[in-house]
Formats: sequence, C-alpha cells, structure tokens
Amino acid sequence: MNVLLVDDEPLELDQLEYLISPLFPFWNLYKAYDGSQALAICQKVKIHLAFLDINLPGKSGLELGDELRQLNPDVDLIIVTAYQNFHYAKQSIRLGVVDYMTKPVIESELVDILSKYRNSTAHTEYSRVIHDALSIIHEKYADKLNLADLAAEVHINATYLSRRFTEEVGVSFSEYLMQYRIQMAKKMLLTHPDWSISTVAEKTGFNSQHYFSTIFRKQMGSTPKEYREKEK
Repeated sequence: MNVLLVDDEPLELDQLEYLISPLFPFWNLYKAYDGSQALAICQKVKIHLAFLDINLPGKSGLELGDELRQLNPDVDLIIVTAYQNFHYAKQSIRLGVVDYMTKPVIESELVDILSKYRNSTAHTEYSRVIHDALSIIHEKYADKLNLADLAAEVHINATYLSRRFTEEVGVSFSEYLMQYRIQMAKKMLLTHPDWSISTVAEKTGFNSQHYFSTIFRKQMGSTPKEYREKEK
C-alpha cells in the first residue's frame, strides 16, 4: 500500500512515519513538504492513502486533496490540521475525506483511524512471492542484497520478480531497498547516539560513509549528522 504524507513541517512528517511504520511495515511511505512535491510523487506512484496538512505553502491541503482525487478517485484522504475550524471540517466533508485529525497527532487516535486498514484486503495484500521478498529485504537490508540473490531466495526468475515487484509495490526493488535502508538509518541515528555515522552506514548496508551521506541528504534534505542534531 502506497501512503503519502504531506506537511511543511519535517518533524510532523517524521512523527507520522515513526508511528505508522511499526504498525504497517509493508506500507510504502512517501513524504512531501508541499503540493508540488506531492503531485510529482503521485505522477510516478499510485497513492492509496494520503495524510494532508491543511496549511501548506502554495495550495492548501484541501486543494491538493481535490487534485489527488482527480488523479485517483479511489484514494483515501485524511486531513491533519492544528486548527479546529468548522469551515475546514465542512470542506473536508464535501471532499469526502475518510477522517479529520488535529495536531499534535495522538498515537491512540492514529491507531484507531488506521485499524480499518489492518484487515482490509484492498491494496494491502501482496502475492506470496512479493510478501516473501519484502520479508527478506526487511531481514537482510544490511547485507549486500541484489535482485538476483533475492530472486534465488524466493525461487523465481529475476526479470519476473523485478516486474512483479514494481507492479505490486509501486517502486522498483532497488528504490524500495534504498528507502528502507534510509528509514532504518534514521532510527539508528536517534536510538544509538554513540554510533558514528560510518557505523550507521555499515549497519544499514551502505558500502561507504560518503555514499550513505549523499543518499541520505538527497532523500531527507540534511546530512545524517544534521538530522541527528535536529531530532535530539
């Protein structure tokens, strides 16, 4: 299931990711800081569920939600806002959002809202081979894992696995592996403040600190060191 998180506050995005990831480890989380980034993601990936902050730079979250609906009428929308405003709530109802949350996000409220997706078969059930492939990635992401090795472990042809993976997950094997490694690196940077950046790079499957820092900055907008300092 592909889930879009949109907020102009990096801390809010990180909190949502932190709360959702353990509950739904097989979900693919995409983060955007404004409507333009969000729409660029949606042009490449079919989004099934979107968390939209109302107050965004440029177009509002409600305007963005309307555009997302035009791209994919089946997308579920959850509005997140710091303002308990009746006008916003009324617009949200007209837009057909599935829920409306106020900040700061409360974990128990989020869990309750997402509980409907736990046993839902829509967009969440992967084929057995892709489920097994994802499980292996989550277990062996720190190893030198490539598509050929993964295909051998699930006993299918690499070309076939590549096609099925992209079709079902929404991104390629290499993109998913990179995203998962960065996700795990973020957790390690915060839970192990005594570890060096090179140690985190090694434990998340990157062959050099420089490459790790380059990819991390590209995805997060800051270096691993800056991210750790900011999130302390």
